[in-house]
Amino acid sequence: MSTTRTMKLITGILEAILAIPFLGALIILSNSWMPLIIMLVLHIITLALAVRVKGPLAGSVVGIVASCLGWIPFVGWMLHAAAAIVLLIEVYSRRLQRR
Repeated sequence: MSTTRTMKLITGILEAILAIPFLGALIILSNSWMPLIIMLVLHIITLALAVRVKGPLAGSVVGIVASCLGWIPFVGWMLHAAAAIVLLIEVYSRRLQRR
């Protein structure tokens, strides 16, 4: 598995955890929003890796938006869910597996 796919898988799983309605909010609020900053950094790293191999960028971009707007109730939940779905689709897409 390539580094890009591994990072997309890790960030996708973490986004899926943050998208769990009460658990995600509890994780974010109990850690003073630090998980959003950590996820932002991970998404930027993943985006840089995807750019380097000319892979799909949508998941990382949605993840960056989710990290920036994740503090807004319900909007953050929807964005985390969308980021998780897009990232995990990108991990298992044929286009990325060839790289």
